[in-house]
Amino acid sequence: MNLKDLADSQLCSVVSKRNGVDPIGSAKTCDGWLVIEWPQPWIIDHLMSDPLIIKIFPLIQQCEQEKGINIQPVLIAPERHYSVDHQTRILYYQRADDREKAKESANKIPFAAYTKQEFLSPKKQIISLIKALIVEPDKLSHFDAYKQATNNIRDILVCTHGNVDLACSRFGFPIYNRLTKQYTLNNNNLRVWRCSHFGGHQFAPTLIDFPIGQVWGHLEAEILDDLIYREGNVSKLRSFYRGWTGLSKFGQIVERELWLKWGWPWLDYKKSEQIIEQYPNNNIDDVEWIKLTLEAIPPDNKVKYIYHATVEVSGEIETVKSSGEKSTLVKQYRVSQCKEMIKNIQA
Repeated sequence: MNLKDLADSQLCSVVSKRNGVDPIGSAKTCDGWLVIEWPQPWIIDHLMSDPLIIKIFPLIQQCEQEKGINIQPVLIAPERHYSVDHQTRILYYQRADDREKAKESANKIPFAAYTKQEFLSPKKQIISLIKALIVEPDKLSHFDAYKQATNNIRDILVCTHGNVDLACSRFGFPIYNRLTKQYTLNNNNLRVWRCSHFGGHQFAPTLIDFPIGQVWGHLEAEILDDLIYREGNVSKLRSFYRGWTGLSKFGQIVERELWLKWGWPWLDYKKSEQIIEQYPNNNIDDVEWIKLTLEAIPPDNKVKYIYHATVEVSGEIETVKSSGEKSTLVKQYRVSQCKEMIKNIQA
């Protein structure tokens, strides 16, 4: 089937939304996000044969093997308001400041948002810079001249990667266009980028909100004010929330319920999780039930909230994971139990 000939009603994100698939838990769990400015078109075969791109993946694999740090690469398209001629923008979002301890404790150190480093690099220095960022941090000072002071800037990445799935370009570009025209023109602390595929095209239009790391899907123009300004009742955004990338699939499901309980202040709580038990125990992505502990620490660091939660299957829904594919059944989950404990933190 030629994807270009598909009617909107046949696109995967339309089917999943029409059938009521809950997007929560679909955000990719990552210790770090490597964001690289790269001109379109992003044709997979061309990218995988590019002499620079193919050198990046071995570095990412080396980082995971040696440091236990899982990094997701994403491309962003140059933007005339942000981009600089003959310079490539590299952004690296990481969950732990202490890289030496990351291998042993990345899943235990609570955090609220990713730490960002941003560089504008000559093309010939890209690989050396990325290697220093993720594999040899002791050499990162060699690139201080390229470093950008942008920690005040919030970056919104909207997937428009139609070469992966038509739904992303069909529905992603209008959301990107609206965000750019309506929210960035008078806001120097917000940037919006078109980005490559980061998973979950069945929830297009989808975006990642950095540095917080929240992922959203099935987006509609009417909820963008709430998402960008972080005001109003968070329950309005429940059905659009794919999850926070700092937690596992099931941690994300629990985290949404706690976000609905605490409201917007919850975003500043440092969070971590621990899986306790699951059934069956041989496949984390296809369990019937799972028990976990989620801990949250408010900004004042006076107490720790400990949530003992159970997530279980609530049913199955027929959907299409990629446009043009046959339908399949996907499990839906709910939080069946969540007990709160409060523990004082010693000064």
